[in-house]
Amino acid sequence: MNEGEVLVVGGTSDARALCRQLGAANVAYTLSVATPAGKALAGDIKGQVRCGRLEYGQMVAWLKENRTRWVIDASHPYAEMVSHNLLRACETADVLLSRYQRPEQLSNLTHPLLYTARSIADACEIARRFGPRVLLTTGSKDLAVWRAGLAEKTLLARVLPVAEVIQRCSELGFGVGEIFALCGPFSADFNAAFYRQCRADVVITKASGAEGDIRKKFSPVWMRAFPASLLRARRRS
Repeated sequence: MNEGEVLVVGGTSDARALCRQLGAANVAYTLSVATPAGKALAGDIKGQVRCGRLEYGQMVAWLKENRTRWVIDASHPYAEMVSHNLLRACETADVLLSRYQRPEQLSNLTHPLLYTARSIADACEIARRFGPRVLLTTGSKDLAVWRAGLAEKTLLARVLPVAEVIQRCSELGFGVGEIFALCGPFSADFNAAFYRQCRADVVITKASGAEGDIRKKFSPVWMRAFPASLLRARRRS
């Protein structure tokens, strides 16, 4: 295949791992990421990197212009609109689409302090039952929704150390003691120390498969005997 014929979509570590495998097999590809942060995290991969969000029509045009033959959707498990638009665009452009699905770690994960939510609204309802300090490890995209849903709580945001993300946090009213700009992955020991430092009463995170390493997030929570809310996406085929 020639340059541009394979398109990998996603700013995730899964996407980067797939790119490295393609590079090792001498398959030319382009990695498409939505943000400058995703481009920076791509590092020194061999392929081309394009940066910027694409709507459905733009996706179709890009696929046709670059004569793409195969798209690998390795976007975040919660980027449902991206996956939906990719599916439509590939159908329109008659391009093969593969969806990378992260391994699920949750089948045997149960604990009295683990609460599962199917939506942000559900997670907010759960968090309201507990203490005032709520730690969000769900990324920066929906911080405004969390802020509105938990207006009476002190929200703590663990986000990527990217200027635009920190600015967004500041614009939403997060103070200097409420923004924790860090880049994972994090070990269980690190999480344990971090939870102690920020004095969280409840932790909210996303179920993101093996890469998210749910157990490393939750075992320190349970050792401290405070609750955690797990936001789960619908499983996509």
